[in-house]
Amino acid sequence: MRDDEVLTLQRPTRLEIDKISGSRFIGDAAAVSDEADALTFVDGIRLREPNATHHCWAFRLADGRERSSDAGEPGGTAGPPILRRIIGSGLHDVVVVVTRYYGGTNLGRGGLVRAYGEAAAAVLNDAPKLAMPVLTYWLVTHPYDLSAPVAQVLAKHGAAIVSADYGENVILTLAVRAGLSTGFVDALTDATAGAVVAQPTTIS
Repeated sequence: MRDDEVLTLQRPTRLEIDKISGSRFIGDAAAVSDEADALTFVDGIRLREPNATHHCWAFRLADGRERSSDAGEPGGTAGPPILRRIIGSGLHDVVVVVTRYYGGTNLGRGGLVRAYGEAAAAVLNDAPKLAMPVLTYWLVTHPYDLSAPVAQVLAKHGAAIVSADYGENVILTLAVRAGLSTGFVDALTDATAGAVVAQPTTIS
């Protein structure tokens, strides 16, 4: 895997582990693009399993953001063990929800940590993986008479046009692989004799 790639999941995966003292633990994992996407996935599992006792979850994004929730279980016994399993797997842009149906026997703090961690590890291990490029985003504004050299630089560096505005000047929002971004910025400046400079930006 390249330095400017992250490992994520190819498709959503669901896996139920063997019952633990009568309780059922169902793991669901999926690739997500941001926090809102992750929380939407969690809400979807809640709707699918409305009678479950708990829906505990965690996510980890490629930009470093991480969150977890014990969802009513004793503090630190569910969400953090799930998150640790995600981190240990080396995956990014991933959410895991572990749904529990209480089986009538209390597991204790240690038992809960092991059960939620085991369910998360099982579904992550079962899920097919996919290497995805880490992208940087750039805002480029140029006059129409520089369209040809700009287009050549974009093609050489695999820059994808996210959006374009054709007004008095051409305003492009571009996605470039992180490993190519420095060369892209320098090449654009050189090709236009400093007339066009790429500015880092973000997309929503």
